[in-house]
Amino acid sequence: MKKTYRTDEEKKRIIHRLNRISGQVNGVKKMIEEDRYCGDVLIQLSAVEKAVQSLSSVILERHMYSCIKKEVEDGNSEVLDEVMELFRRSRT
Repeated sequence: MKKTYRTDEEKKRIIHRLNRISGQVNGVKKMIEEDRYCGDVLIQLSAVEKAVQSLSSVILERHMYSCIKKEVEDGNSEVLDEVMELFRRSRT
């Protein structure tokens, strides 16, 4: 199984962002329970989507500059197929 080792600071930043996203999702859940207006719920869902996309971009950048770069430098160009699959999945 592949692993990515992150510094404690990096883990802390990612977990902080995940906790914020989790709080946003819980807020949307509460809005539904309270029968809040659909437009307001959709605005909050859009904010959740943007937060997840932003975190995905951070993790993808780290992946490209560490994991993928190292594999290519070590002569494993097949890892580029992995990158392309990541992009394909992100578009669906």
